[in-house]
Amino acid sequence: MNSPILAVHNLSLTFNGVAEPCLHDVSFELPAGKILALVGESGSGKSITALSILRLFHPQQIKFSIASSIIWKGRDLLQLSERELNRVRGAEIGFIFQEPMTALNPLHQVGKQIAEVISLHQGLRGPALHKAVVDLLHQVQIPDAQEKYHAYPHQLSGGQRQRVMIAMALANQPTLLIADEPTTALDAQVQKHILDLLKSLQQQLGLTLLLISHDLPMVRRYADEVAVMHQGRIVERGPVEVIFNNPQQAYTQELLGLNEAAIQPISLATEAAEILTVNNLSVDFVVQKSFWGRPTQLFRAVDNASFTLRAGQTLGIIGESGSGKSTLVQALLRLIPATGSVIWQGQNLLAIKPQALRPLRRDLQMVFQDPFSSLSPRLNVLEIIAEGLKVFNPRDPNIEQAVIDVMQAVGLEPALRYRYPHEFSGGQRQRIAIARALILKPKIIILDEPTSALDRSVQRQVLLLLQQLQVQFGLAYILISHDCRAIRALSHQVAVMQRGKIVEYAAADEVFNDPQAEYTKALLQAVYD
Repeated sequence: MNSPILAVHNLSLTFNGVAEPCLHDVSFELPAGKILALVGESGSGKSITALSILRLFHPQQIKFSIASSIIWKGRDLLQLSERELNRVRGAEIGFIFQEPMTALNPLHQVGKQIAEVISLHQGLRGPALHKAVVDLLHQVQIPDAQEKYHAYPHQLSGGQRQRVMIAMALANQPTLLIADEPTTALDAQVQKHILDLLKSLQQQLGLTLLLISHDLPMVRRYADEVAVMHQGRIVERGPVEVIFNNPQQAYTQELLGLNEAAIQPISLATEAAEILTVNNLSVDFVVQKSFWGRPTQLFRAVDNASFTLRAGQTLGIIGESGSGKSTLVQALLRLIPATGSVIWQGQNLLAIKPQALRPLRRDLQMVFQDPFSSLSPRLNVLEIIAEGLKVFNPRDPNIEQAVIDVMQAVGLEPALRYRYPHEFSGGQRQRIAIARALILKPKIIILDEPTSALDRSVQRQVLLLLQQLQVQFGLAYILISHDCRAIRALSHQVAVMQRGKIVEYAAADEVFNDPQAEYTKALLQAVYD
């Protein structure tokens, strides 16, 4: 067996002001050239363990126990000075952070951010540095790498931003790569491409990988060993096939059982009426303008999309990152300009005046992809959920009671309504976002990747909640996701998007059991193989 390149012994960590440690005697060894996966629910201590390796905390925030040690190439990283540790960070040990939108600087081009990492450790400058960055962008399969070099984070899709983070972590060819949920924002095909790339690099360069993930099928496919974390402790560890085929701990068995348990869509009445009809919806973005400000080059993000939605039905929209899914629904809500028609209650939403559109918005609500970004950190939960009601009924004396009722409906304790978003877990924040949309009693809720950043158990909770609310309130959903399992759990109809076009549109059972388009077949193969 290969000798360990990293050895963590008795890692116990306490945040200042908190009596109970958040990590309890965590110990594991990582052999050189292997992939070890840390798995567990949100809050189990996976990310804190990874961050502790490079001490990516403010020194005054945390305290390690005296017995803790993290041995890297014969040195205890907990004993190194900040200057010594900086020579290890990014050069010997790379880190892929979970949320690229917060990890990337919004004020700098992504190419320059990668260049900074290379320049700092390798001293490259000028054309050689530029070429190294472009080569990395090609390596992580970002299209039009020369053009994307000059893009800012907000100009890239979620998947592209994650690939930039991976490029940054690989920039100096580290010996150890720590990947904290590296494929959270990616569709199934890109997940497979990225992980195949990491696996290939691991084999070619002898790269060692510490993989943190809630995606158990992905862990089973790529990891050599698995360590299962629960409440700050490692409760089980072993070779991947042993853990998946013969788990010994009750918690591990529960975790794997949640992954296998399927959710079935609710039965839909055959006579349900069509409530939304979309015909030839197209969205063009201006890429280049003339000296006089007139568009000279356009990019078609959505190309003649057409579909219908029935009352109480869920339409699932699936496709790779950048396929136009989110752009499509933003156009539906007239958040961006579009052509074609969106017929709702006998009116074309794309043609009516803004004053006439405003009262209709109450019936069309949206739950955004990242609840942490979409919830104002300056408002408490009561103010966040009540915001829509105050717009439409500012003098309603029962607003607080309505908030209490909707919090109970989504499984949140009403006593928490005076807390702020940062005081909640990811699953709780998603429930707050659902409550904010639900309080207006809409007829359609658009769900943009509602479970992408959640672990499997919390994903299941949110999907079951959405299903329950659909029955209780007669809701119709448009569900956008790159997760085929989430789409299959809730959807009655499925539209598959590729490069702005709907390439397949049929009943969910037909799409999953007998796909017609080659792209759909490849998408499903990436998930279920």
